[in-house]
Amino acid sequence: MSKQFSKGTVIFREGENGESIYEVVKGTVGIFTNYGTDTEQKLTDVKEGHIFGEMALVDAFPRSATAVALEDSELSEVNVDDVRGYFESNPDKIKAIMTELAGNLSRLTTDYNDVCTTIKELYPVNEERKPSLAEKIKKIVSVYDRMSKNTQPSAEFLRETGQSGHKDGFAKKVEKYKKGTIIFREGETGRCMYDIHYGTIGIYTGYGTPNEKALTTLYADKFFGEVGMVGDEPRTATAVALEDDTMLEAIYPDDFEELFQKNPTKIEMIIKHLSFRIRRLTYEYVNACKLVYDAAQAELEKSVSEELKKKAQEYSAKLYD
Repeated sequence: MSKQFSKGTVIFREGENGESIYEVVKGTVGIFTNYGTDTEQKLTDVKEGHIFGEMALVDAFPRSATAVALEDSELSEVNVDDVRGYFESNPDKIKAIMTELAGNLSRLTTDYNDVCTTIKELYPVNEERKPSLAEKIKKIVSVYDRMSKNTQPSAEFLRETGQSGHKDGFAKKVEKYKKGTIIFREGETGRCMYDIHYGTIGIYTGYGTPNEKALTTLYADKFFGEVGMVGDEPRTATAVALEDDTMLEAIYPDDFEELFQKNPTKIEMIIKHLSFRIRRLTYEYVNACKLVYDAAQAELEKSVSEELKKKAQEYSAKLYD
């Protein structure tokens, strides 16, 4: 559906529930946080041919920013329930939406790890706080005030995201791996994501070193490696086949269009997977910000408890991949 917006019109506001994604047909849209306040910040400009509002694909996810027409603009609005039809008419947009979702996940992962690192620095053992910590705390408290209304993913969304049958239908690149095969290494540049058709994958940091840490184990009908798929991002962990005949489907961004034409259900599964990861990590991110917020409040009131310090120490080990 095509809509016209005059210069200065608010398309949607931060905090509203998102029900549509938008493509700029003509004009320019500005994306802002804290729009209309003293702390207003412009995040980016969205120009012709580009998409915004893609986080509406994430279950019950409130808008994280305000979108404003910076000039008279024409937008194509797509309700989230009509995304398959939109892809059928605009298959070239699949990669764009996947790129935006994966980019959001990558940025959120970085932000979450930064908060966990800040928590670790709150109560250093036998050390003084770094001078820069106060500014970090102030920023995180501001984030918590803005995002504290986020909730956990719904049970229905979790159930739909956990559906099986990933090996059904068309698959372009499928290979078997022996136990112990390293699928990709931490620090390598990512090129694709993977879908587990059969077998088990272990995800590690520091693999093969004294600091090796097992992050998680993944089984059939799960995706992994999606952050490194877009923008040549370095892998943040090592993936290893944990049993013989582990069968993986490698999915490259340039495959999305063909994959949608021959197996549209797979594309919908990937979108739900990315959406779930963003939703779950946002919940964890808000909880981490809350801990920093609680610590800041406790210090203002001079009531820092040993329980709060212990909780901070536990959180410092939660660096997310």
